[in-house]
Amino acid sequence: MKITEISVFLVGRWQFVKVQTDEGLYGVGEGGGWPYVSARAIDVLKGPLIGENPLDIERLWYKMYRHFWGHGVTGSVGGGAISGIDMALWDIKGKELDVPIYELLGGNVRDRIRVYGHARTVEAAQWLINHGVTAFKCPASRQTIKDLRDAVGYDVDIGLHAHGDFTPSAAIRLARQTERYEPAYLEEPVPPENIEAMAKVAAHTDIPLATGERFFNKWCLTELMSRKIIDIFQPEITRIGGITEQLKTCRLAEAYYVKVAPHDGSAGPIAEAANLQICAHIPNLIYLEHRCFDSHAPNADVTYRNEVVSGVIPDIDGYIAIPSAPGLGMDIHEEECQKHPYQFREAPELPVDDIFTASPRWLERGRGLY
Repeated sequence: MKITEISVFLVGRWQFVKVQTDEGLYGVGEGGGWPYVSARAIDVLKGPLIGENPLDIERLWYKMYRHFWGHGVTGSVGGGAISGIDMALWDIKGKELDVPIYELLGGNVRDRIRVYGHARTVEAAQWLINHGVTAFKCPASRQTIKDLRDAVGYDVDIGLHAHGDFTPSAAIRLARQTERYEPAYLEEPVPPENIEAMAKVAAHTDIPLATGERFFNKWCLTELMSRKIIDIFQPEITRIGGITEQLKTCRLAEAYYVKVAPHDGSAGPIAEAANLQICAHIPNLIYLEHRCFDSHAPNADVTYRNEVVSGVIPDIDGYIAIPSAPGLGMDIHEEECQKHPYQFREAPELPVDDIFTASPRWLERGRGLY
């Protein structure tokens, strides 16, 4: 079997990938890391991959990685390109052998995946709880988590999401203000580039620290793990290097007793399908980030999520059943994708006085460095 074509479909904020072979078998994947730009990176990878055997996944992963390596460290753009193609290769292999991908990884350890949602208001939290969701995250604000705990109690997990916006001192102050409300974790309290900043926060709080959505290979993790700085790893499968690399990082986390809660908030349905394969298999999963399909849900995803692809498995009572179809169990509806062109989004700007600030006023607004 040989690869004959690699196609990219930019849909909304997502990047879908299709890898075709000379035997009529094809696989689908989803890349990211800056979808519009990494789509061009996939064009660069076509030449080296066409004519290759798509079943040689490990070798092709390193061939792609080394192709970008000469340009410097493989960042999110290269990681995004590798991720989409890698998922499609696994999809082909699962279809060829007529099994779900988790069977190729060693089988499943669970038959359903616990999910967590997003809630910034009491009404949103109550909606999730009424629909069986027992975990969610909210903005990194003392007042927000206090209001949520007062309303829903302590039988649900509530994480704090800081988006890497805080300086170390501000993150430590926030942690001290919120510890009494028992956050399940503090996600990205500081920007991910500076490991010493994260280590400083870890040294001053007992709240579990989480990070990982902006990483793009296993080597980004080695020091965080070996120094036992983080407690929860949140890989983004459209940036980390696809199924191949995410599986390796999850196993690395297992060796250091670190739980895994894959990031899935901005990714699309194919990425979630790939996440389900790994979540079914790894023993150290805690839950998967997820946007509920119900249009009335808080932070609901776009209405066309289930129209641009087929094979989406709905969440039921806070869980998603593991898939049973061969490969990813997904397919792309190309004509429907064309109805939803790529959406460019600008990053929000912050007032100058918010930069490197640690005032209580700033903390309560939940705004910070970037």
